[in-house]
Amino acid sequence: MNESRTVTYVCPYCGRKFETEVYDSIITDTDPDLRDRCVSGDLFRISCPHCKRDYMIQYPLVYVDRKNRFILFVSSEPEVPEAVRKIAAGPAAAGYRMRRTPTLSEFSEKIQIFEDGVDDRLVELAKYDSLIEFIDNRKGSAEDVTGIEYQRTENGVMKINVRTEDRGMSFLIPVTMIEEELEQDKDRYRIDDENFPVINAEWIIDLFQPDPGSHQLN
Repeated sequence: MNESRTVTYVCPYCGRKFETEVYDSIITDTDPDLRDRCVSGDLFRISCPHCKRDYMIQYPLVYVDRKNRFILFVSSEPEVPEAVRKIAAGPAAAGYRMRRTPTLSEFSEKIQIFEDGVDDRLVELAKYDSLIEFIDNRKGSAEDVTGIEYQRTENGVMKINVRTEDRGMSFLIPVTMIEEELEQDKDRYRIDDENFPVINAEWIIDLFQPDPGSHQLN
């Protein structure tokens, strides 16, 4: 079931205290509206009743989607609490995908990826390949890029959008091509779902960074 509690915040604008509701866990099939509020970010949007200013607050949240068989843990802290692991113990044995999402934008995107039935490792690999193509085709430099976003997957084709400050460029990538790329080096991309891995841009970049402890023979 969905679990929420009342907490007291101090408004960063007017400095006055007020109470608001936050969620500790959400099961999407019990209240689809909560799913929509997670995707839009409205679940984390707080409104001060005194000065009427709105702002975003990220707090730990366990998000369970039983239909699509995945669990997301929203937290910027690398340690996954034992209470969260206990919640996930049963689903983990049933083959659910487990992820920790350090940011709200990653959380929202991960929901869409898994609802589309896509492997998020493929998405990050597609983003990485799109960035390389963006640079190689002289469309700009890595420093020009302000964001790389998953859009959707339809008819076996994944759409990735690379954004700069003044424009966006879409890349259409056949899913089979990315799957073959991952299959060629399965050990590199192997993850342990039970440990709530973070699969994002930093993850894919780290995979392609040379091991600082390694050296080449001359």
